[in-house]
Amino acid sequence: MHDPRLLAKPPICRLGCLVLVRNQRGDVLLVDPDYLDGMILPGGPGKANEPPHRAAARHLQAQTGIILRLTHAVALDYTPSDRYLERFNVVFDGGTLRDEHPVTVPPQKRSRLLGARFVPVHELQNHMAPSQAARTAEALTGRALPLLLHGQRPD
Repeated sequence: MHDPRLLAKPPICRLGCLVLVRNQRGDVLLVDPDYLDGMILPGGPGKANEPPHRAAARHLQAQTGIILRLTHAVALDYTPSDRYLERFNVVFDGGTLRDEHPVTVPPQKRSRLLGARFVPVHELQNHMAPSQAARTAEALTGRALPLLLHGQRPD
């Protein structure tokens, strides 16, 4: 049975869709947004009714030119509202790229990114905010959760 009251006033919570990508040395791909202090994992907010794995893949491609099929989450992180709205972040496993795989960042005016680069794991805390570095460290533990949409694995 459908109850229209359930959708009358949905909660305000943003969905962050991020991707953990490593190179063959194990370094982590980070992007450097011009609107934050520090670097972050590639990704961004999902749109209404956009599956999170597709949002993460869309942002990854727009920010770095990398096209990946994302099937497993490696970290889930709830962030209460402070300077920003409440947010639930899903970090997807982007796997390991060959060292010769190009990373292409669009011009700053369009992307709001100063650049992107692979950072050694032991240096993450020097380049990321503490909460971002902690989220990334948890994602690096290797525990993966399968992505499900309505109880089924997406194609």
